[in-house]
Amino acid sequence: MKTLDHIDYRILDLLQVDAKYTIKEIAAELGMTATPVYERIRRMEEEGYIKRYVALVNKDMLDFHVVVFCSVSLKGHNRQVLKTFEQQISSFPEIVECYHIAGTYDYLLKVIVRSMNEYQEFMVNRLANLEELGQVQSSFVMSEVKYSTGLHLNAHGDST
Repeated sequence: MKTLDHIDYRILDLLQVDAKYTIKEIAAELGMTATPVYERIRRMEEEGYIKRYVALVNKDMLDFHVVVFCSVSLKGHNRQVLKTFEQQISSFPEIVECYHIAGTYDYLLKVIVRSMNEYQEFMVNRLANLEELGQVQSSFVMSEVKYSTGLHLNAHGDST
């Protein structure tokens, strides 16, 4: 795997702002021609630096108004229990993020649903039915202060 240089980091910065930037637009921003920019992007895709391109939708405009962070403890902690739990929750579309964490709880889940009734339905009929589940602490988001999907890459590239 080739080490990224400051140009690669600038390309990644630009794509994180808007993945719809064309090769030509990125090249112009960097003062380069399109071919080397295309080759760099293709290499970063092949090497896994760029995982995929997605559209970020406005959850509120689509009536998804309830965001909940669930801290979850499991009954057991052997490898099979963890694997089974992770496989099961991966199939729940309400869970948009899941992290295996250290500390008081085992997992942190980010759940997004349309309403409190939908969350209750999810908890009672889906999550609570998992055999491995021990304890759940739900924290409801009152307002979103900061939301970003981009990584701050300037520290690795040039200082622009």
